[in-house]
Amino acid sequence: MNDKQQTPTPTPTPTPPPTSIDKRILQPEGWTAPRGYANGVSAVGRQVFVAGQIGWNGRCEFESDDFIQQTRQALINIKAVLAEAGAEPGHIVRMTWYLIDKREYIARGREVGQAYREVLGSEYGIAMSAVQVAGLIEDRAKLEIEVTAVVPA
Repeated sequence: MNDKQQTPTPTPTPTPPPTSIDKRILQPEGWTAPRGYANGVSAVGRQVFVAGQIGWNGRCEFESDDFIQQTRQALINIKAVLAEAGAEPGHIVRMTWYLIDKREYIARGREVGQAYREVLGSEYGIAMSAVQVAGLIEDRAKLEIEVTAVVPA
């Protein structure tokens, strides 16, 4: 008989998934820092592409024709699609806004910012573009927003 006790093999502790991405804001030296967005972003991880989201709910029904309400709903939709990929708003690296009326977007900028912060938080290290378009596929839509996110690998 062997009197020696065997040392149990330690059970490895699972490594928790990373919660933040390797994300770097690209700000050329000497440039004035943009307000509310980044000139560029580099990131490492799994890419998630969210199709353009408009201001209707999950049943494809508009609850309002108000620009800010549609903005809020489009952002809520983006957050829901990101969650399906295990992503969150802090993983967004690129955002493109398609607007029917740029004047309304500019005039209601504070309200847009408030809706953005309420839904997505205060992360503005995102390469953003906003363009005015002649129309969107859904006639009642006042805007459409698409995003790209990078989730930690």
